[in-house]
Amino acid sequence: MATFSPTDEHWMQQALKLAWKGQYSTTPNPRVGCVFVRDGVVIAEGFHAKAGEGHAEVQAIAQAKARGVCLKGSTAYVTLEPCAHQGRTGPCAEALVATGVQRVVAAVLDPNPLVAGKGMAILQAARIETSHGVLVEQARWINRGFFSRMERKRPWVRLKVASSADGISALNNGVSQWITGEEARLHGHHLRAQACAVLSGIGTVKADNPQLNVRGIDTERQPLKVIVDSKLEISPEARLLQTGRVLIAHTEPQTPAWLPTHPNAANIEALNVAPVAAGLHAGKVKTDLLRLLQELAQRGINELHLEAGFGLNGSFLQAGVVDEIVQYIAPRFLGPGQGLFRLPELEILPAYASWAIHSFEQIGQDLRITWVQNHQE
Repeated sequence: MATFSPTDEHWMQQALKLAWKGQYSTTPNPRVGCVFVRDGVVIAEGFHAKAGEGHAEVQAIAQAKARGVCLKGSTAYVTLEPCAHQGRTGPCAEALVATGVQRVVAAVLDPNPLVAGKGMAILQAARIETSHGVLVEQARWINRGFFSRMERKRPWVRLKVASSADGISALNNGVSQWITGEEARLHGHHLRAQACAVLSGIGTVKADNPQLNVRGIDTERQPLKVIVDSKLEISPEARLLQTGRVLIAHTEPQTPAWLPTHPNAANIEALNVAPVAAGLHAGKVKTDLLRLLQELAQRGINELHLEAGFGLNGSFLQAGVVDEIVQYIAPRFLGPGQGLFRLPELEILPAYASWAIHSFEQIGQDLRITWVQNHQE
């Protein structure tokens, strides 16, 4: 792998900052940023904002053209390998060749089989210097959902939980609003907005009647709402059904009788994934949930944001399909109550920690910890 200078890392950091501007809107496409640099100065920049619109490289080239800036002899820093295929937009690699750019640095190669090194090959054939591998971990993290869908054929699963300092998510009588403060709840909506889909279970729907949409965040796109409801117990009056796209995962032989006449029927899909939604029988959980995730991946879902009760949370954990846990911890001790996950009792401690702390910060009065699967075990 090529070695990179602090200068390369600096400019790639700028490109990554640009890529984050598309954090709420690019799905199912990856988030990508691009900067053109010459003589230590950024002369053009761009980011991908929405599927069907210009990719980051094209946006940067358009900016240069609008300003009358020549890109010949410059270096382009791109957070993901330039595409090599004709989709809703043209191949970015060919657009870069046309600019006369001298060097292209990509943070990471594109896992999409339609690209996967082909973009760099086009540039190399045009005698453009190419390299990749700078700030790889950051570049993969920003597009962890896209990489998961391309490489594993399933979304990246993020599980969000909130608890007291002694690990209580709700009182024994079911009261849980609100354990954490307003700032933490707003941050949770920020995570919903990043996701392609938000998933919950029928138990949460019955108990809280949530909307499961994004509120308080400036975004034009609302994520798909996914409800695991094996027996189709959801009421047609449930708030989450009234607006937006909804997918109900069930195991019944028939779709809901109320669906054809529902005011939002055009946006509601009842998907039979038997026995996925039940998913609690020994030996069945992993296979069932994996099938549901594969169904979602086929619908272009990169990131799946899970907000459910301790039962469904536990099922996802036991199935081994949770990649990330975002835990908000309030500075309070509540005593007896409901925990975060329903898990089987252990008789011995595991030999290795299966989770690692990715990051943490104080948000308002609460602590936010992000855990990721430790794949070294």
